[in-house]
Amino acid sequence: MTDHQSPDDADATRRHDQPTNPVTPGQPPVDRYSPTPDPRPAWTRHEPALAPAVTPERWYEPAPASPSASTTPVTTPPTTTTTAAGRTGRGSTGSVVLAAALSAILASGGTVVALSATGALDRTAPAAVSNTGTNVSSSQPVTIDEQSATIDVASKVSPAVVRITVSGSADTSNGIIPETGVGSGVIYDAAGWILTNRHVVEGSDTLEVELNDGRVLTGTVYGIDTLTDLAIVKVEGSDLPTAALGDSDALKVGQLVVAIGSPLGTYSNSVTSGIVSAKGRSITTDGNQNLNNLIQTDAAINPGNSGGPLLDANGAVVGINTAIARDSNGIGFAIPIDIARPIMEQAVAGKELARPYMGVSYVTITKQLAVSENLPVEDGAWIGGGEGSSPAIQPGTPAADAGLQDGDIIVKINGVAVDDEHPLDATLSQYAPDETVSLEVLRDGKTVTLELTLGTRPADL
Repeated sequence: MTDHQSPDDADATRRHDQPTNPVTPGQPPVDRYSPTPDPRPAWTRHEPALAPAVTPERWYEPAPASPSASTTPVTTPPTTTTTAAGRTGRGSTGSVVLAAALSAILASGGTVVALSATGALDRTAPAAVSNTGTNVSSSQPVTIDEQSATIDVASKVSPAVVRITVSGSADTSNGIIPETGVGSGVIYDAAGWILTNRHVVEGSDTLEVELNDGRVLTGTVYGIDTLTDLAIVKVEGSDLPTAALGDSDALKVGQLVVAIGSPLGTYSNSVTSGIVSAKGRSITTDGNQNLNNLIQTDAAINPGNSGGPLLDANGAVVGINTAIARDSNGIGFAIPIDIARPIMEQAVAGKELARPYMGVSYVTITKQLAVSENLPVEDGAWIGGGEGSSPAIQPGTPAADAGLQDGDIIVKINGVAVDDEHPLDATLSQYAPDETVSLEVLRDGKTVTLELTLGTRPADL
């Protein structure tokens, strides 16, 4: 999954095609279930990655003994009535309530007569005015709008969300035993192309894909992503329901999102809603895999939701749900669809799944780093980062061929600024190998433009 990383000193670890950021002295330790404030993307490294402080819960739910029936007990609390005296029951304060009601009616009668005489009750409520100065209807509260959006999204996308049941075997101390698990996926192409999580299907012998209409199709793993927790599954079919793809880069914190999947492996096509809690999060999974640039959401995500879509209010897929923080309430993570898009296109085109590669080590510039190192900019990717003994530019790599040098600062890629919203690794992951990108680089106080043709990420990195 990750590139090799060579050892430097104990306090400064450099990663190739990956930023490393110094730890601020005196900063309190990060809670073990909170994402690190400065992501450490895995682009190309040369020694084991430093694990961020998030530990997700188990990722997919073991298949229930009877998939057609729920085994989770559900309790409905009894309905009770509380009296004015604080006791539970009925009828004990009927006379008091009646007397109070009659008194209120008689008193309000005089108020109504007075307001009617002034004409106050005949005026219509003024229209609300938006920030742009245009009239906005005030007849429907925002909560109703969000509810309607969630209903529309569920109706539109649920047919394209599938439940994936995998069967395989596990090598344990008691020998090899059969193993079954359940995850989710989303059909993105009518010819039977499905996007899901790598951990849902990896190591499986057989896959059953169940559609919302009850059809069960046999699936095969087309390919596994070498950079993220994504995989492509193929089923034989035509004119299958599909979900539209959105723009995860355009997501705003606080924006409404909807998650659909099969939580607990039983409740297929369950719908939950929430907001985008944060962007650019980094986590370490139970399998010690680093995942970066993730969307954090408080939409309820449970084991079995893995591989299912995270959707915007228009019903477009903006992410693939991948993990939840252990012992948390409302902390889930999704892989942005912009990162998934290149391998989705490769699969439909019949190509082998591959990720781009530069062959550099760099440090993501922050305001603190810019001040401490007297850098000319507060955003960008600083090649080499002024640390380490291994070369910042790997010989024979695309970066070397393009003329990148140790100490260069990459500030733009194809006109897009490299900053907190668009880190170098996340931006490059949206391209495919052999594509040529234009790099705007600061070098010795001057701006240099370089053309770099991306290579293919080695399989063992």
